[in-house]
Amino acid sequence: MAGKLTVVIAQSPGKNPVKRQLEESLAAALLFEPGIEVSLVPHLYDLTPDHTGMLFLKSVRGDMVVLSWLFPRAARWIMDRSGVKGQAGVSLLKPAAEEDDEDEENDHGDESAADAESRPDALGAWEVPNRKVYCIDLRDKADVEVYLEEIRRIAREGSVQTVDLMGWIQGSPAPEQLQRYLNPRVSSGAEVAPSTSGNGDGNGAGNSIADEPTRRRWYPVIDYSRCTNCMECIDFCLFGVYGVDAGERILVEQQDNCKKGCPACSRVCPENAIIFPEHKTPAIAGSETGTAAGLKIDLSKLFGAPTAIEQAVLERDQELVADGREAVGMAVGIPKRRDHAPQTRDALDDLMDGLDDLAL
Repeated sequence: MAGKLTVVIAQSPGKNPVKRQLEESLAAALLFEPGIEVSLVPHLYDLTPDHTGMLFLKSVRGDMVVLSWLFPRAARWIMDRSGVKGQAGVSLLKPAAEEDDEDEENDHGDESAADAESRPDALGAWEVPNRKVYCIDLRDKADVEVYLEEIRRIAREGSVQTVDLMGWIQGSPAPEQLQRYLNPRVSSGAEVAPSTSGNGDGNGAGNSIADEPTRRRWYPVIDYSRCTNCMECIDFCLFGVYGVDAGERILVEQQDNCKKGCPACSRVCPENAIIFPEHKTPAIAGSETGTAAGLKIDLSKLFGAPTAIEQAVLERDQELVADGREAVGMAVGIPKRRDHAPQTRDALDDLMDGLDDLAL
């Protein structure tokens, strides 16, 4: 079938009625949109590579819009690590805070998703197919119509090709997993036939793959558009989370070894390339505007707070002690960039020197 845009709504991990209402209203409205195929999957971060929802995402060959309760950067790299790849589609929707600062950002050369891929020293994504994946944060707006207008705009950008599920599903799904997709249930539990059309012609209520159970997860996600393969994360983490692939590229090898709630490796990453999508701090959770990439001087020193590295060491020591091991403090795995030669001075260096002279 040609000319269909796949829209996937990744549901909130909780049962917040406001979030559920937005998801259901958006799914219902999309059923009446011509040229749209809509499906629901569980929370992206909680999907395992062999979950029916992730297998479905892998099956989509053409352009895709994914709406989730995550920062778009986090959503994109969660999918990428499981083989759901594509060029970063740029959405025109922005959080209110970003819209307020839009003019200022433009004056300073705001970095788009596409620009991030052009960083010459970053690993970048590999084996990326010629299609676009648009990631949209459902936390940005409360109005269903705003999302519908953006999806319509994306659909107008070009023709979309989709293919038969059986021809493109990757991996080896178990029969019961595939059956759950082919005979889905809507969120209320009522059985429905799989939708063959997303235009509201009465042939179905959209595909829901939300009934296969998931569990809450906590693991780091690497943004390869920023990662320079410096290996500082694997040096710092003492829990065996990280490894390298056949090409000597860093990867999250044993995600279940990660300690729930601990974001220490993200704090020591010099490029802010490590994301913990469920962390309360936007910079760690994957916000584009909340990151501190490129900030050479830790401003927390001005106020006597721990530096990012000191905080990371404290968090790591707490987890080591909880495991019955000894705390190691600053003696193990401290980022090598600590010993790098001073970089070329800039305006921020001058500002910091001026503050020092004031003896604050």
